[in-house]
Amino acid sequence: DGQTHILERGIVADLSIVKAWKADDTGNLVFRKTARNFNPPAAMCGRICVAEVEEIVPRGSLDPDQIH
Repeated sequence: DGQTHILERGIVADLSIVKAWKADDTGNLVFRKTARNFNPPAAMCGRICVAEVEEIVPRGSLDPDQIH
């Protein structure tokens, strides 16, 4: 943008597509195994995130410490 910076801005995609293990109806996702490495930052880099999940659980049933 014509200015000198120490850290460049991150890439923002229009759409990000990820696969998660569990989700609730508010959009909280839980990843498992190797999906925990790349999918959380990939999900956050898009303006819109589409997540394919194996199981949709009721609100409040996910452990807050396990939500990514």
